[in-house]
Amino acid sequence: MFKTIIGIISSTLILNSPLLALTTGNNQTLFNYSPQLLDAVTTLSRIRVQGATYYFTVHLPMNVDESLQQLTLQQTQGLDTIYFYLDDTIAFEGRPVNRVNNLTIARVKRNLDNNKIAVIFDPPIPPGKTFTIAMKPKSNPEISGNYQFAITAYPAGENSQGLYIGLGRLTFNQKGDRFP
Repeated sequence: MFKTIIGIISSTLILNSPLLALTTGNNQTLFNYSPQLLDAVTTLSRIRVQGATYYFTVHLPMNVDESLQQLTLQQTQGLDTIYFYLDDTIAFEGRPVNRVNNLTIARVKRNLDNNKIAVIFDPPIPPGKTFTIAMKPKSNPEISGNYQFAITAYPAGENSQGLYIGLGRLTFNQKGDRFP
């Protein structure tokens, strides 16, 4: 009976109180609520073409209570490895068809061991923003199919702990389409 009452009180306090960014006992910073991967789209879906741009759109809700410092992308599916012109990566508030303000990227780096790409923002992106990262591949894959990118968000701060927010899926085929 006592455990049930404590459980109800704890649930009520957690569900009805605003949470601040969590800091664990070993000084790790975590998001309270998850940023949301809204979309992944390419301007050209035909295989073997150059000149495409891949857009990854993320929403950072107000209730995350922490700014976003870094986003990582790692290809997890696809028969070809897609390589990017990292220096051409840009970010902006809004979506690909509704750009608002450019965001400042401090650095874009690729881990050679696992091909994970980190996009680091300076200043960090505050809660309440929808933003898009635009990346230019060296070329679309040679082989048609679904290509997936695991997206992880990191809050600002020392020892920030990443939070997986979803898979960005791009489909490439023989005929292809153009995104406006």
